This record gives sequence, C-alpha cells and structure tokens, in this order.
Amino acid sequence: MTLQRELITEYARYRTRRWFFKECGVGLASIAAMDLMAKESASPLAPKRPHYGAKAKRVIYLFMGGAPSHLELFDNKPELAKWDGKLPPADLLKGYRAAFINPNSKLLGPKFKFARHGQSGAELSELLPHLATVADDLTIVKSMKTDAFNHAPGQILMSTGNMVFGRPSLGAWTLYGLGSENESLPGYVVMQSGQKGPSGGLSNFGCGFLPTVYSGVPFRSAGDPVLFLSNPKGIDEATQRDTLDTLKQLNSERLTATGDPEIATRINSFELAYRMQKTAPEVMDISKEPKHILDMYGAKPGEPSFANNCLLARRLIESGVRFVQLFHEAWDHHGGLTGGLKQQCGLTDQPCAALIRDLKQRGLLEDTLVIWGGEFGRTPMVQGGSDGRDHHPNAFTMWFAGGGMKPGLTLGESDEFGFNTTQDTVHVHDLHATLLHLLGFDHTKLNARFQGLDMRLTGVAGEVVSKMLA
Repeated sequence: MTLQRELITEYARYRTRRWFFKECGVGLASIAAMDLMAKESASPLAPKRPHYGAKAKRVIYLFMGGAPSHLELFDNKPELAKWDGKLPPADLLKGYRAAFINPNSKLLGPKFKFARHGQSGAELSELLPHLATVADDLTIVKSMKTDAFNHAPGQILMSTGNMVFGRPSLGAWTLYGLGSENESLPGYVVMQSGQKGPSGGLSNFGCGFLPTVYSGVPFRSAGDPVLFLSNPKGIDEATQRDTLDTLKQLNSERLTATGDPEIATRINSFELAYRMQKTAPEVMDISKEPKHILDMYGAKPGEPSFANNCLLARRLIESGVRFVQLFHEAWDHHGGLTGGLKQQCGLTDQPCAALIRDLKQRGLLEDTLVIWGGEFGRTPMVQGGSDGRDHHPNAFTMWFAGGGMKPGLTLGESDEFGFNTTQDTVHVHDLHATLLHLLGFDHTKLNARFQGLDMRLTGVAGEVVSKMLA
C-alpha cells in the first residue's frame, strides 16, 4: 500500500501545470522554433496583400543623382531673369543659414526658354521636347522640400527616409510589404548610368535592418546581367545542381538549429541565382525588341546607356519584378550648367518619354508608378563664375506618372526666385507616405521591429498628399 500511495502521489505531481511548464519548457521552445523556421523556410518574397486595395502594383524609380536644376527644367521664373547679375533682395536670405549659400553671390537668370504643353498646360523647358509630348500623363510637383543639402545625406534621405545609414530603402520596404511576382528574378533590381555611381552608395538601395533578401540587386545592361552568372568552365548543370542541393541541405540543418532568418535568405539567394541563369539573360536581351521600340527609346543593344536601362526597366516589370530603380548620377552642375544640362537632357529626355508611352500602350501605366527626381534642387544664385548653381533643399521639382497619380496636374509653387516653397509644400516624408499609400499601405502601419522600436519609412512624420492622387 505504501508503494501504491507513492506512485499516486508522484503521478499527481507530474499532472500539475507548474511541473509541465517547468520540465517541458525546452520542448515548448522547440515547437515554437520549428514553427518559426517553417515560416522562414517559405519564400520571404512570396506575394503578399497590402493593407488595402493598391493603385500601384510595381514601381520604376528614375533617380537623377546630383540634383537637376528645377529653374532650368520645370520651374519657370521670369522675375529671376530680370534680376540676373544682381544681388538678391536682403529679405530673401534673412535668417537663412546654409554652408553653400554665399550672401554675396549674384542671382542667375534661367538659361533656357519655357513653353506650355498639352491640354494641362504644363510648363516645361525647351530642353525637354520629348517629355512635352506626354505632358498630360505627368504629375509635376514644384514644391518639393528636403532637410539635406549634401549629396550623400540627401540621397539617403530620399531613398530611406533618414540621413543616417542603415535604414531600409523605399524599394526594400516595397518588397518587404508586397513580395515579388517572379521567382526567377530578384524582386528589386537596380541599374546605373551617368558619370559615376550614386553619392549615397549602396545604402540607396539597401535593406537596412530588414533581411538581406529585400536588398536591391545591381544589374548590368551589357554582358552578364549579374557578375559570375555564367558557370565557369568545367562545371555543367548537373554538377551545379548537385552542389546546390548539398548546400541547401547543410543550410537547412543550420536553419533548423538556429532559426536565423539570414540563413533562409542565403538558401533563397542560391536558388534564385540558379533560376536567374536562364531567366535573366533572356529578359535583359533587348535585341529581341522590334526596331520601332528601340528607336522610340533611342536604345542600342550592347551599348550601356540610360535609354537601354529604361527599356530594360519595362521588360523587368513586365516579367514580374516589383521595383526597378535607375540611377543616373550626372546632374551636379556647380559649373558648366548650360552645356551640362543640354548633354544630360539629350541622354534622358527621349527615354523617359518613351517609357511612359510604352507602358501606356501596353496597359501597364495604370498600375505602374513612375518616379523622376533628384535629391534636392539648385540655388537661384550663381556659382562657378557665370554658369553654375549650388545645392538647394528648400524648393525643387519632381514628376510622376501612372500608378494612381493624378495625370495632367501641376502641384505647388515656389517664390518668384525659386528659393522657398510658397504653396502645397511636399516634404520627402510626405512623398514617402503618399507613395506607400498608392502601393496599398498605411505608412504608419508598415513597420519592422528593430532595437525595441517599430521602425517605418516615414519615421514619426509624413502625411499623404491627397491632391496628388487620381
């Protein structure tokens, strides 16, 4: 009887909740870890639903690095022409402090003529004859404002919502929120043209604290789209597949042991690279395009250019890539403004207009958001003798097309010198809130936990600019 009582007592002790959680804690943790790893093993780029119905399903961002002069391209200032060669009025610079503003600099009148175009009457520079033909498809914002007046911080702020390195880019947030529609191509592709790479470097298209699977993947417009995409000599497809299967098994075992999401990213990257070997070269081969399309863009197969990149952007989003970003770093005209603008507009005006026209004729413009702009504007004061302008954050212009933007709209104004915004100011944070809204997101709710905070693209600022929306 004594033994029986002891067994009953012991059995009762094991049936208590306290014993269960004390002794089985490791088992519960293992169950939770296995659930986490199962989720991580699923593709992190699988398509996802936004918060509400999205007007834009994909983005093409034409980033004009170096900051184009709004005063020569979009924001006509007849009064500035009258003040050419004169010192600015004292009240214009009163209380204003910036490293690049010399109060003794004289004002510089616009270098080119303007005219109105389309039914919307959009006012554009003579340097943009091709863009003028699609004026009624554009949403032009003349009242952009930023906080940065140096290139790298300005580009990082425009790209990530913060001047501090290490934050996810707009493209990364888009991919994080929506996933991708093509398993054989990266969801976020980046291409470059111009005189050099972006001043802000890789952080312009980085993932910050998000998993690296959401980073932009640089593509080249000639040769292999990605370096080392082709197998080296002596490695056939069977050997490569066996190697990848072995790596996948080893990485999966490590993922099971640690639950580290970066291991899931590594597995996904290896498999994506394998699939890209067949898909990417085909998508990037613009020689298959009809001659009239190549001529429309001014694209030439095998010759890297902004025109080629614009055509490739259309081919990529047509293939299911979510976000394509083209960097053209060539607009920093502290001197040689007149010749520099002629040259860069000659390289970019036709392809930009062709991209809009091509998307529209294919039925893609309605749900593809096209963004054009730099990191800030240029001063109305002269720099570099008599033919240059300095950095200016207080007023600049960007334009947009498709994806739910209101076509034929010119929003906002700056003062008579193009120095300060005077109506419908759109800060970079407001722009980001609006872009996320078009993609179907409440910008206050698209967030990721990092260092104990729910981080987001717009930080603690930003308002959706409803006037920009169709």
